[in-house]
Amino acid sequence: MSLQLSDYRNKNVLVTGAGGFIGSHLVEACVALGASVTALIHYNSAGSWGLLERLPSDIREGVRVVAGDIQDSDFVASIVSGQAVIFHLAALIGIPYSYVAPRSYVRTNVEGTLNVLEAARRFDVERVVHTSTSEVYGSALEVPIPETHPLQGQSPYSASKIGADKLAESYHRAFALPVVTVRPFNTFGPRQSARAFIPTVIAQALTSDRVCLGALDPQRDLTYVSDTVAGFLHAGLATGVAGEVFNLGTGDTWSIGDVARRILFLMGSDLSIVQDSDRIRPVASEVNRLVSDNRRAADALGWRPAIDLDEGLRRTIDDLRENITAYRSGCYNV
Repeated sequence: MSLQLSDYRNKNVLVTGAGGFIGSHLVEACVALGASVTALIHYNSAGSWGLLERLPSDIREGVRVVAGDIQDSDFVASIVSGQAVIFHLAALIGIPYSYVAPRSYVRTNVEGTLNVLEAARRFDVERVVHTSTSEVYGSALEVPIPETHPLQGQSPYSASKIGADKLAESYHRAFALPVVTVRPFNTFGPRQSARAFIPTVIAQALTSDRVCLGALDPQRDLTYVSDTVAGFLHAGLATGVAGEVFNLGTGDTWSIGDVARRILFLMGSDLSIVQDSDRIRPVASEVNRLVSDNRRAADALGWRPAIDLDEGLRRTIDDLRENITAYRSGCYNV
């Protein structure tokens, strides 16, 4: 199946969570395709646009940036009106912090999603692309993981995303809302925060005398951010897929330790890797293996990842070298 991404030209598109890692890349891609983009960022008194600040000036000038709170249903309705496609990425995503403040994850990830879905129903939005996560699968009971795999809440974060996913499913079944759910596996690339392990390794390799990590054995399916964004874009236009769920992953897997060693090799570094007990999840909460079955996305969306791990790591290393002052490598980012 071949989609014409040029169909985004002049289409009204709303991206929630636009100031975040994937959201900022998605905004950039939508503007480049000629869409009329509204970017929702979380209100802050500093007036910061988050990672949208790092977009080229010509891209920023093509975006309508709106600050607000996804938890405010009236506010959400005010920005959904008139939109054709909503990419809903606004969420709290840090797993360690979900152990500290679980209620905030329910309010943002579950209630925030409800606000988007209800506003989309009210204003007859053409397509809602809802962002799930591979974490909803928990530790794999079968590999590769298909979209039909049981959902297992192994952290308050994953439980909140399961709740949001089920709300999206219910709005399609109950109200015929044209929602598509995408489940990115571990996305990485430029602009990602040190909350994720790949920028953590790179930042420490550039500034420290060793690399501190948590568990080294868990295996992850790592997808470069431009490939993940392409999956979102395809999901926003594909026909006959309303109500469906799609994995966005490579279908390959690497252990965290192996990826860390690969990063150090690509950087020409001989630093040692040290396990830090503060960075290790509770045993029953750790997800040991995530590897996607991406055949459904290939067949129904025409989506396939294009950037291999080494190329993605090189691009990420180069970007972080240029922006190392934005990282506090000595801190554990939860």
